[in-house]
Amino acid sequence: MTDKPFMPKATAVWLVENTKISFKQIADFCSLHELEVKGIADGDVAKGIKAYNPILAGQLTREEIEACSKDINKKIVLNKKNLDIKSQQKKKRYVPLSKRQDRPDAIVWLIKNYPQLSDGQIAKLIGSTKNTASLIRNKNYWNSSNLSAKDPVVSNLCSQIDIQKAAEKANRRVIRKKKELEKKNTINENQNS
Repeated sequence: MTDKPFMPKATAVWLVENTKISFKQIADFCSLHELEVKGIADGDVAKGIKAYNPILAGQLTREEIEACSKDINKKIVLNKKNLDIKSQQKKKRYVPLSKRQDRPDAIVWLIKNYPQLSDGQIAKLIGSTKNTASLIRNKNYWNSSNLSAKDPVVSNLCSQIDIQKAAEKANRRVIRKKKELEKKNTINENQNS
């Protein structure tokens, strides 16, 4: 990542219009010539360029702008907010062939220890299908008689944190359904009275 803001001319337009930062500071920050920034202020340069707010974009903080407004010798520093987009997108893990046979056993373990988990949640945790989880839960799986509960964390199919998060979500769903059922029963009792 460079130390230059995204859309430098549009950012310069915004800084000229909305701050008291010197032309030299803006020019240095936006990698423009000082005369070009003066031209922006005079309206000769960057006609028709829409101002781009670097605060909303996360490139500058209000504190940084205020500090630079007070001290003309201070350089504007780009806010290097790390947007770790890669970690937000969960990529599919490769599961070796030798571990794939552990999936049905892991599903049995999850059903036994966390019965509140939905088939979809189990499938997502283990990397299997909803149908497989459903078949194993209903004991209709083709190899049901040979399955034994095996911890998916030990098999390295998912982490304990993933299981805890899924269990918490499932518990919230169970509580929500229970409240809805109680509400429905109360309404039915009031109608029958």
